[in-house]
Amino acid sequence: MTLFRAFLSEQTDPDAFYGTLADDSVRQLGDHVPLHGATVLDVGGGPGYFRDAFVQAGATYVGMEPDAGELAGLGTPGMVRGSGEALPVRTASVDVCYSSNVLEHVARPWLMADEMVRVTKPGGTVFLSFTPWLSPHGGHETGPWHYLGGYRARRRYVREHGREPKNRFGESLFAVSAGAAVLWARQCPDADVVAAYPRYHPWWAQWIVRVPGLREVVSWNLVVVLRRREDPVEHVGNHATHE
Repeated sequence: MTLFRAFLSEQTDPDAFYGTLADDSVRQLGDHVPLHGATVLDVGGGPGYFRDAFVQAGATYVGMEPDAGELAGLGTPGMVRGSGEALPVRTASVDVCYSSNVLEHVARPWLMADEMVRVTKPGGTVFLSFTPWLSPHGGHETGPWHYLGGYRARRRYVREHGREPKNRFGESLFAVSAGAAVLWARQCPDADVVAAYPRYHPWWAQWIVRVPGLREVVSWNLVVVLRRREDPVEHVGNHATHE
């Protein structure tokens, strides 16, 4: 309920929303891997809310953000500008690769997911969460009209508000499904699936991720956690079949 109340203020009070989300993210990630002393790469780190929370947990934080307008200070140590589809990070160099609510904003989401696995050390953890397109918030500020189509919802928003939405379907917002994420994780040759669950749901509702169709609508936000294999498989390319 705390997360849901914070979620309602995303547009009006982003500091409160992202601060609450960052604290909860550290708690959730800490259930899978010790953060004290770990090097964490945050793909899509944004304006710095997650940096503060991870540093307080004892982690060495590196934030990566493609949008200079969202970056928490171009001169801030530990913050770099780059694309999630081509991470400017050495292979097998971080203990944890983390991304929150970014995948649905990437044109080639599974290429970004592959990149996150690539830069993670053997035995390291990949934590990936995103909003499935068919969830109530899949269209972000254009919802629930996104159920009638992303471009239609975008045009309606322009008519109603006289401006483009922040999240523009086809440019900075894309239809990413929970089923595709689960399939990508299961077929990833270099990592094993640790967990997949709806991020904002209580523990007793985690079973919905196992139900195709239902998980697309009621997950709200899906978490996939992987552990990089000690002996990664040599392969060429990415999981283009899921794009």
